Amino acid sequence: MESTLRAVDYPILCKLSFVRTIMTKTHLKVCLLIANHFYCSTIIVMIAKWLTALVIVAAIFALSIHQVPEGHVGIYYRGGALLTSMTSPGFHVMIPFLTSCKIVQTTLETDQVKNIPCGTSGGTMIYFDKIEVVNILGRDAVLDIVRNYTVNYDRTLIFDKIHHEVNQFCSVHTLQEVYIDLFSSIDDHLKRTLQNDLNILAPGLYVTSIRVTKPKIPEAIRRNYETMEQEKTQYMITTAHQKVVEKEAETDRRRAVIEAEKLAQVAQIQYEQKILGKESEKRIAEIEAEMHLARERSMADANKYKSDTEAESNKMKLTPEFLQWSKYQALSQNTKVYFGDSIPNIFNNNDGILNLKK
Repeated sequence: MESTLRAVDYPILCKLSFVRTIMTKTHLKVCLLIANHFYCSTIIVMIAKWLTALVIVAAIFALSIHQVPEGHVGIYYRGGALLTSMTSPGFHVMIPFLTSCKIVQTTLETDQVKNIPCGTSGGTMIYFDKIEVVNILGRDAVLDIVRNYTVNYDRTLIFDKIHHEVNQFCSVHTLQEVYIDLFSSIDDHLKRTLQNDLNILAPGLYVTSIRVTKPKIPEAIRRNYETMEQEKTQYMITTAHQKVVEKEAETDRRRAVIEAEKLAQVAQIQYEQKILGKESEKRIAEIEAEMHLARERSMADANKYKSDTEAESNKMKLTPEFLQWSKYQALSQNTKVYFGDSIPNIFNNNDGILNLKK
């Protein structure tokens, strides 16, 4: 019977086996698909975890890196306590969430203190619209000043002090002094007073200059001051014109004095020139007289010397022999003939010649 059953069920069994085989393959495919799906999901989860880790690392890295600009320094707080380290300009790394960085400027900085009310000694309320304080913080004093006055040290050391000093200045001066007379000295007074306090409270913080704007005063008083300024300007113009007229008159007077002095000096020079000319002529005449006298003396001396020389020469030449020769020489050249008894005697002696002449 079993054989009969097997023979009868064999086709059915074959069909069942085929179906089972098909079902097994389908099941395997489904299993493979499921396995692939779970594998892909695992990979996606792993990628997501890695991406999350990278994002967290990048965020931590980004939070740990900070930049300090030029002209500033970086100071650090950890757990609310100020650390002693200080960084220079550039990129730096810190521990995020535990350490925080504050940037402090160490170059010239201008703080503007605005709308400062103050009352004068007369009770008038005025307002300074803006006061500019140019200051610089020394690098070596950054930690001490920040430790004592926090990063906003300028609020305590500059803004509040300016308010206090302006009110002190106004309280001891009148409106006329604050608005007109002493306004040009307010900036110097504030700078000097503020710097003296900073030298004690915050050494290393220096005030280079302070610029103060004109205070705002009540409108009625301002109009009075404008009227007074106009009158003062008109008075100054009149005074200046009067001074110009006086200066022109003084200039004309000085010009006339200078002209008179010049003419007097010219006359004096001409007079001195005439005197010098006369003295020169007198001196020339004296020199010419001296020269003429010297010439005459020289000629007289020469003539005297000549006469003396001739006399000496004649004395030496007039010997009896020369006289006798000269006598004969003269007689030989004489064309006249004399007759008388004494003629022969002229040849004998000289006395005969004299008697003959007589």
